[in-house]
Amino acid sequence: MFKDILQLIPPEGLKIILVLLLSFLVGLDREEHSTEGHKSFGGVRTFPIFGLVGYAMALLSGDQVLPVALGLLVVGGFGMLSYWFKRDRTEEAGTTTEVSALAIYLVGALVFKGQFWIATTLVVIHLFLLELKSGLEGMAKRLAPTEVIAFTKFLLLTAVILPVVPNREFTAFQINPFKTWLVVVAVSAVSYGSYVLQKTLGGKGGIFLSALLGGAYSSTVTTVVLAKQSAREHRPNAISGSILAASGMMYLRMAALVGLFNRELLFKLGPAFCLLGLIAVLGGWIWSRRNDDGAEKMDQIETARNPLELKAAFLFAAIFLGMLLITHLAVTHLGTGGVYSLAAIMGLSDVDPFIMGMTQTTAGSTPVHVASIAILIAASSNNLVKGCYARFFSDSSTGRRSLVLLVILALLGLIPAWWV
Repeated sequence: MFKDILQLIPPEGLKIILVLLLSFLVGLDREEHSTEGHKSFGGVRTFPIFGLVGYAMALLSGDQVLPVALGLLVVGGFGMLSYWFKRDRTEEAGTTTEVSALAIYLVGALVFKGQFWIATTLVVIHLFLLELKSGLEGMAKRLAPTEVIAFTKFLLLTAVILPVVPNREFTAFQINPFKTWLVVVAVSAVSYGSYVLQKTLGGKGGIFLSALLGGAYSSTVTTVVLAKQSAREHRPNAISGSILAASGMMYLRMAALVGLFNRELLFKLGPAFCLLGLIAVLGGWIWSRRNDDGAEKMDQIETARNPLELKAAFLFAAIFLGMLLITHLAVTHLGTGGVYSLAAIMGLSDVDPFIMGMTQTTAGSTPVHVASIAILIAASSNNLVKGCYARFFSDSSTGRRSLVLLVILALLGLIPAWWV
């Protein structure tokens, strides 16, 4: 029956009904706003009229854009007069209602052009923004300017630089600038996501949850931070267990990054990485629950530094390219043993460039099983180095326990090398 009724209405009539419905919803919101102490620019009657004017102007203009643009200027002129009038009465006058009128005018034109989905989506988003005013304004007050700059840097890395980087191979080493920068974007995205979660939680969830998020950001940095903090707050079991869990997150992080760029390597290493990560996280949690006699509760660790520094991104890209060249030369002149030795050495520093380099070289000079074993060696070497960091920076009891736990994890991390 409803379908029969719709068939009786001309197509243009259905468009007009949609315009009235969408503009009425926005007008209803603005009408409620006008009851807060002063009369608003428009409400449940004015906004549908704006929508109909936009529809009519699009109908009369045909394929011409100029008449629609002139109508938009007229509506904008009315809005400007309204704003000036409000400014004479109060210093806190806003332009939300006037800008909403411009949007509804354009919605009417979009509906005439048959852009129903776009028109409806714009109105829905518009209503969300209007209704979430207090929450958005509160977030703007809480959000530091440095965080806005950090997100802008993330957009620069991903949406501005990446699309214009050439996607082809250069030199005999088959260096692809697009893949190189894509690796930078992927590593930065994982680190930045963890950083945002840390900032959002603001230390809630305790030291263990902070260590998990920090491990996804950088397990080495988290280990050093926890080790230094243990000198001020004596909780050897809680801190050493959290350090182990942070290193477990390193394996889960590596599984995600490897899976993004090399599915063959993920098939080889994914199960082992996930198992090692779960063992370390679960073992760290159990260990951290052990009683620390006479220790005071420690609620959080120091917040990690924002990873989105442009210098760091370009430095990572340079190191990544260096790893590609060094690995290629090691395979060519030193063979498999050279790659394994390089992996052990790279564990002394940040292993991300080496591991991501392995995901790219398997398509050329490095066999998959060699790359898999090299990644396992690099991860285990890095765990040993973190154990030394923990032993050096923390108090004696925390350092000994952290070193033992990370040595055990390093040895477990080498076991999958027998079958990959």
